[in-house]
Amino acid sequence: MPASTREAVRVAVLADSDTRWKWGALTARRITTATAEPTGFVLRGRATPTERQLAETGVSTTTPREVTGAEFLRAVRDAETRDEGYDVVVLALVGGTVRAVLQGLADLGLERRPVVVTGYVGVVYEKLTDGLLLRHGADVVLANSRHDAERFRAVYEGVGAGADSVVEAALPFLGGAPHTPEAGRDTLVFAAQPSVPVTRTERAYVLRRLIGHARLHPGREVLLKLRSKPGEHTTHLEEYPFQKLVRELDPPANFKLVYGHMGEVLDRTDLLVTVSSTAALEALHRRIPTAILTDLGVREALGNHHFVGSGLLASFDRLDKGLAPTPDETWLARQGVASDGSYDAAFDAARDRVTELLALPALPPITPYYTTETAPGYLPGILARHRLDVTAPEPRESGLRRVVREAARGAYRHGVQRVAPVIRRLGEL
Repeated sequence: MPASTREAVRVAVLADSDTRWKWGALTARRITTATAEPTGFVLRGRATPTERQLAETGVSTTTPREVTGAEFLRAVRDAETRDEGYDVVVLALVGGTVRAVLQGLADLGLERRPVVVTGYVGVVYEKLTDGLLLRHGADVVLANSRHDAERFRAVYEGVGAGADSVVEAALPFLGGAPHTPEAGRDTLVFAAQPSVPVTRTERAYVLRRLIGHARLHPGREVLLKLRSKPGEHTTHLEEYPFQKLVRELDPPANFKLVYGHMGEVLDRTDLLVTVSSTAALEALHRRIPTAILTDLGVREALGNHHFVGSGLLASFDRLDKGLAPTPDETWLARQGVASDGSYDAAFDAARDRVTELLALPALPPITPYYTTETAPGYLPGILARHRLDVTAPEPRESGLRRVVREAARGAYRHGVQRVAPVIRRLGEL
């Protein structure tokens, strides 16, 4: 039965990290008419977030259920068996996992499959072509800006794949009151990223310059906004957490490490500084002065090349002298930050597309670009890694399994954050 003939639209969100859960849950609300909370699933893996991380996103009072890919597909299948099938599924996942789940949904052979929506959680600055082609086959591929929509369509059309699925929207977590200076308040916030920059030397450099800036401006509060606490999972593993690097230094009292919801931190921000964090777009939406660091170069590996032409590129030397960059309005208009008040309409096209698809008597088959014909040496490996066999016996969950799983995750993080750097240093001797 088309969802348009029912009063309620049922939505499921599958995410693989805290930031993607935030994107997926908010996207689900903005592109559907569903009044109920989306049913949340978090994919079990090395980046599975803790309850604290999920709560910090602030997007739901209900904790999403932790599942494997096969368990998610069983949940979709079983929901249809109960005549409670999902109308829309939002895949907030990396590209390879999106492609695997698309295959799994197609193989379920549902009487009426859900509309599949996917996209990106922030700035797309690497693996553009591969990531897009892995997402091809979804009914809707959301682009966060006009700039991204043009790039996405160019990739799909360039390989001879259909580009109708690309729909321009915006980041779903933009919002908050416009920046208003307050007498007596002067707060600089540095939005940290787990793997940008990646080396110990570069991360230590950024930290030293932040502390130096705080000493140079004793009347300014300098906040280092962190994504996660030590031992927690993130989308990208953090080999050199700032929390550990700062122990080797002696920061002044006006320099602090902070956690929490980015929107709440931005409420008291007068200058946002980052290398290439999506927090820059959140700040620009609110007209908060924003600077993109050039100290480590303007490089694709850092992602700050995305901001070429923005008017925001700046070094610590210039920030130390009091610079507050002014964004280029033409660049802003193409980036989906909607700082001109147009944000309320940013999701109209996506909502209309989903509504049209839900009204169809039947949805067309899922037809991804990557198949065993177009990518016979690539696709089988992707599908094999995800092991989405819903016919396999469902594993019994137990306290022992949970303990072993958490121990394995801890060992993996320990290997990345402690053992791997030591091995690299030994290799340089």
